[in-house]
Amino acid sequence: MTDLEIANNTKLTDISLIAKKLSLSPCDIDCYGKYKAKILKSNGNKNGKVILVTAINPTPYGEGKTTVSIGLGDAFNKLNKSICLALREPSLGPVFGIKGGATGGGYSQVAPMCDINLHFTGDFHAITSANNLISAAIYNHIEQGNSLNIKTVTFNRCLDVNDRSLRDITFKCKEKEYHDHFNITSASEVMALFCLAKDLDDLKYRLGNIIIGFNIDNNPVYVKDLKLEGALTVLLKDAFKPNLVQTLEGTPALIHGGPFANIAHGCSSITSLNLARSLADYVITEAGFGSDLGAEKFLDIVCPNALIKPATIVLVATIRALKYNGYGSLEKGVSNILAHLDHLKHYNVPIVVCINKFNDDSDQEINYLKNYVLNLGFSCEVSEAYSKGGEGAVNLALEVIKSCDKSNNFSPLVNNKMTVDEKLKKLGEVIYQARNINYSEKSLEKLTLINKLNLSYLPICVAKTQYSISDDAKKLGYPKHNDLYVKDLIINNGASFITVLLGKIYTMPGLPKNPNYENIDIINGEIKGIF
Repeated sequence: MTDLEIANNTKLTDISLIAKKLSLSPCDIDCYGKYKAKILKSNGNKNGKVILVTAINPTPYGEGKTTVSIGLGDAFNKLNKSICLALREPSLGPVFGIKGGATGGGYSQVAPMCDINLHFTGDFHAITSANNLISAAIYNHIEQGNSLNIKTVTFNRCLDVNDRSLRDITFKCKEKEYHDHFNITSASEVMALFCLAKDLDDLKYRLGNIIIGFNIDNNPVYVKDLKLEGALTVLLKDAFKPNLVQTLEGTPALIHGGPFANIAHGCSSITSLNLARSLADYVITEAGFGSDLGAEKFLDIVCPNALIKPATIVLVATIRALKYNGYGSLEKGVSNILAHLDHLKHYNVPIVVCINKFNDDSDQEINYLKNYVLNLGFSCEVSEAYSKGGEGAVNLALEVIKSCDKSNNFSPLVNNKMTVDEKLKKLGEVIYQARNINYSEKSLEKLTLINKLNLSYLPICVAKTQYSISDDAKKLGYPKHNDLYVKDLIINNGASFITVLLGKIYTMPGLPKNPNYENIDIINGEIKGIF
């Protein structure tokens, strides 16, 4: 059966009963039908251990981090452990593009699958609307006299679809020509700060601190100068409540926020993470793409911000991705696991390698890979959650539980005492294997501006290709002595980080030649083609 058929053939539990597993009463949730709810309660009384699921560099179709995360959660549930998942919401861009949905696969899924992959509870729409209200307010202010003397606008519009034609647009306001750029919603600053805000007051504060442009004296102009932060907070207040759903096996899952990891920070919201920690003894979360992207940002941006100390890291690898990284050879491709382990061990957190087994993987290949990892001195288990659900991840769960009890001296790689250049050099040395870092003229101007505004202390959020530890998608495996090219720096003052654009990365993806939307349809009232 397809993923969608498996999901449709599974009888779900009423969401109020799922809430009860987290000691939530009917008064603590706001139901969106029978199987979805917003959680109204801000915290419980537990202090759960956080397990981060990350991966090696993927193929274009991903390597199953979400499938492993969900299967691992179901395995914890089978072992009678107090468990809650904390995952990102899918973006419509990949759903209708090449990668498909983001609710897991096979017998390891969160549900209701179609709802989550499409409009869900409307969070993405609220974030898109808030972002574009800012743009509307900026140009209305200019049209109505421009008392703030806005000279240049740096804030961009967004849309939750892949549309390369909107990467750069030109229009007129008050007879002056303006250049704008659409981001995909998952790469917008509003999405980023939404996921990093700790509560509604913090959300309002961050919204007010967004830099929208510069005035005739080259000083920054903020959203709060437009007196807009209150209205934006009202627009986002319901979206800000974490969403509760379930796995196919009835494990509670909070799904909230959805920044991409190749162009944003790639983790679910801090509010959902901290809520999950307060409701369960163990929390499983994932960070997008490989550990050089999502995991780095989780460990260097999210954890210090949310005061989270991860208990263990699960590194997902697949035979097909390693062959991809080895240009067809598994023996050459295993160097990519080494690249990620060499990076992750610097955080001083216990690591478990998970081999996500596909049906066409041979026992010989699995054994070769497992022995390779064990010989490096790391724990390794196989997950068959896709085909067997939680039962297929029990051995992995047992290993992860042991790992959570090991000594842990977690420390981020970078800190706010470093300059932007120093932070990038540190990440370049440890993760990207950078020999040189070359700045464009535009990015050097931005560095000067960042220093002038005294913002160099902010964390950096590196945006680059997900297919290589370098900024060149063609450099697979474990490339060394790389040259990094800094295309631009973006000041996200509301989100409190500086985005560093490396290589040829775009903040608005394009659609592939044969988009997944060609396969999606509704026949006799039943949705087809979402996976």
